[in-house]
Amino acid sequence: MPDRLSPLDASFLYAEHDTTAMHVGGVMTFEPREGFDVDALVALIGRRLGLVPRYRQKVREVPGRLGLPVWVDDPEFDLAYHVRRSALAAPGTEEVLHELVGRLLSRRLDRSRPLWEIYLVEGLADGRLAVVTKTHHAMVDGLASVDIGAVLLDLTPEPRETPDDEWRPAREPWGLELAASAVLDTMRRPQLALDVTGRILGDVRYAATAVGRTVEAALDTGRTAARTRPVHPLNAVTGSQRRYGTARTPLAEHRAVRRAHGGTVNDVVLAVVAGGLRRWMISRGEPLTHHTTVRALVPVSVRARSGASGSGAGNSISAYFVDLPVAEEDPVARLAAVRGAMEAHKRGGRAVGAARLIGLVGLAPPVVHSLAARLTSQYSSRLYNVLITNVPGPPRPLYALGARMADMFPVVPLAGGQAVAIGVTSYDGAMHYGLTADRDAMPDVAVLAAALRDSLAELVATIP
Repeated sequence: MPDRLSPLDASFLYAEHDTTAMHVGGVMTFEPREGFDVDALVALIGRRLGLVPRYRQKVREVPGRLGLPVWVDDPEFDLAYHVRRSALAAPGTEEVLHELVGRLLSRRLDRSRPLWEIYLVEGLADGRLAVVTKTHHAMVDGLASVDIGAVLLDLTPEPRETPDDEWRPAREPWGLELAASAVLDTMRRPQLALDVTGRILGDVRYAATAVGRTVEAALDTGRTAARTRPVHPLNAVTGSQRRYGTARTPLAEHRAVRRAHGGTVNDVVLAVVAGGLRRWMISRGEPLTHHTTVRALVPVSVRARSGASGSGAGNSISAYFVDLPVAEEDPVARLAAVRGAMEAHKRGGRAVGAARLIGLVGLAPPVVHSLAARLTSQYSSRLYNVLITNVPGPPRPLYALGARMADMFPVVPLAGGQAVAIGVTSYDGAMHYGLTADRDAMPDVAVLAAALRDSLAELVATIP
């Protein structure tokens, strides 16, 4: 049977268009070390590619869109196409690196090949090397995208042994075979849906509760769309070109704020973003009234709950809508408001209902599913104003060919009508904020990055 994309994974393919590239990734920098160079990294990637089999597979559409797309081995896989080299002009500042990253993020991945690219960037100050990764969101969600580092990274300076890779591509199926398989899946779909529902819900009583939550989630989404208004300058006409910004902050300070005021580290992250957006909007002269809020879409991975694991697990994501009180002057009050909103979501179980809605959409014909995904991306500013993802990363240092990784900044995709998307990843005692922005709508992305650091300092100053 073909390895068919899940409805959610397929939606990331359908949502992509000329001005909306749907790839995630990261920007990693490494400390200098003898023997750590571009040639050695290319060789390492080649040896370890067997650890992520999906990286040698491409997407095939089913003729007539009779079913969701499938993953197939790429018989013409070319490692040299996916691993590329670049160099910065002297003196190799962070600003020059960010400019390069923005240009790399602007280009969509080639659908006729496996959906990933790695750029090895030389010429950073102090002899450092940067690695920029791009992976299509259809392949992996935020939590699993951290695990993709298994291709390069080790827990110790001594590289681990890599088993021999004797990969041979499977025969690529013919179009008629894909169509026939899709028809059979469609014929079996009602019974399969009942089987899956039975396994998930367990009994009729729980099923009734789940259906009620799903309906409530649908109604809540409708009410959210009705209440949400575009926020200038966060929602604007956007193009295909990107800028990139970063903010490196101490994880210990986030934890200290949490201990002092309660909540979770994720609550502190959202409060930091709220304060940063407030400072940035004020710097632009934007009027803030008592009722001004910014609605954030906060994805939550449910992989641990569902038991999904491994590189083939794909996406398993739910999400919350959270109103960020950017008009609130008191940083502690901002944190309290965010904490209350997140606790209300968790008590209400709305994220579970929203996740089940995705499954219901998957029962619709793929053509309708494609249209729905495109419309969701096209009109995202009517549902939310900014995307914020927070994915925990490794708490200890990691290495590639013995070189210590200094930083690991995330890259998240930018939906249509969104000026900026903010990804957050913890690593080795630091909290790394990565900002993907539209080049024309947000020329001052560096100002927002600095505002995030100032917002955290403001919260730290409130600790007794």
